Amino acid sequence: MPVQVRKSSDNWEVVEADGPQYQALADWDGSSPLLLQCDEEPDGTVANAAAIAIEFPTFVDGRALSLAVLLRTRLGFTGELRAMGATHEDTVHYLVRCGFDAIDVAENRQPERYLALTNPYSGHYQGSVIQPEQSFQRVTRGANA
Repeated sequence: MPVQVRKSSDNWEVVEADGPQYQALADWDGSSPLLLQCDEEPDGTVANAAAIAIEFPTFVDGRALSLAVLLRTRLGFTGELRAMGATHEDTVHYLVRCGFDAIDVAENRQPERYLALTNPYSGHYQGSVIQPEQSFQRVTRGANA
């Protein structure tokens, strides 16, 4: 049975990869979960989807990460965002910072490794979808702080 790493509350866990059937953007009727390819350019109507999955054709293709950031920031999508396809443990950290809530574990990969890499660092210099402020904006300095 396929598995995924899924965020529940503030924790990540390994679960069975079940879930709804996703519709391609060309066939999407607005009421079911949506499947986007990394080269698609959705408009603001997709923000109303209950869930969106983005298909990763290869783990080195960063377009799906950019699409996730676009969905979360510019289009205001707040539902579940799922990474499907050719995911890899080396990119899990980036998937989380780009706003994914569920990550399908690729075939022949170890789910525990994915889980360990959801939050490998205690802090980040750069802002992201999950923490928009850069580090210098999060620190209070000065004698009266």
